[in-house]
Amino acid sequence: MVKSKNVALVLGSGGARGLAHIGVIEELTRRGYSITSISGSSMGALVGGLLAANRLDDYKNWILKLDKIDILTLIDFTFSSKGIVKGQKVFEKMQELNMVPDINIEDLPLPYTAVAVDILSNQLIVFNSGKLQTAIRASISIPSVFTPLPYNGTLLVDGGVLSPLPLEYVRRTKNDLLVAVDLNAIIPYDLAVPTNKQSKNSWVKDNPKIEQLVAKWDKFFGHNAAAKESEVKAKQSPKSISYFDLAMRSVQLMQSQLTQYAIKVTPPDVLVPISKNSATVFEFYKAAELIEYGRLQCAKVLDEKGL
Repeated sequence: MVKSKNVALVLGSGGARGLAHIGVIEELTRRGYSITSISGSSMGALVGGLLAANRLDDYKNWILKLDKIDILTLIDFTFSSKGIVKGQKVFEKMQELNMVPDINIEDLPLPYTAVAVDILSNQLIVFNSGKLQTAIRASISIPSVFTPLPYNGTLLVDGGVLSPLPLEYVRRTKNDLLVAVDLNAIIPYDLAVPTNKQSKNSWVKDNPKIEQLVAKWDKFFGHNAAAKESEVKAKQSPKSISYFDLAMRSVQLMQSQLTQYAIKVTPPDVLVPISKNSATVFEFYKAAELIEYGRLQCAKVLDEKGL
């Protein structure tokens, strides 16, 4: 029996699938729930931090306008031994637009926690004080994808390496509802939200070099995320899996297992499952679809529980 409408919200890691967090938050708010504390890992740390800093609407409005070319131009490829993306370009753009304010976590209006991993000492680092920008940048540093963040003489990587769903680190209040969003759920995905958004970059069709670049992008970073499980199994052969896809599938499997363990240790009152097949790490241009998917999944679970 829920005695209050207060929610302790835990947002999981999962690259672009983290845009589904926005839909979950909007559905909770629409139903009259008040989010009173947040913990997040990787994209969950980003979305949670933006919410705590009252910048989530700005981020949503910005990300909804971006198409595939926009996302590609925001990625600063490096292909170094520590990762293939620096991650600074998009973060600097968000800072330029004042989406991630220069503020200390302890000064946020909501209790907020982000997790990262010290890859040199193999320890989880919990950020519940200090610079919000540092906490978010550290937590989103996916190993082998984003370069690690140098911090106090060590290197920090994605919190999802050890804690993809940081249930134990969210601050609780009496009678609140513990709501968690799992971005690595092993469930089918068959939603495709139609949008009327036209590419702002129509010149791409007339530029063979750019078309080739986009094709290479799709081959390296994309997959049939929206296909039904049966279709994927029927069409995909071992030879068709790219290096990046193989790496990400391995990460997803690891995170799925760690998530299940976290749920057993700290069972949430409400668990919103987001299919691991809903998007790959960089498919942020699917923002409208992913936000709506998060809203629908949240509504479905809340309805089933009579909330």
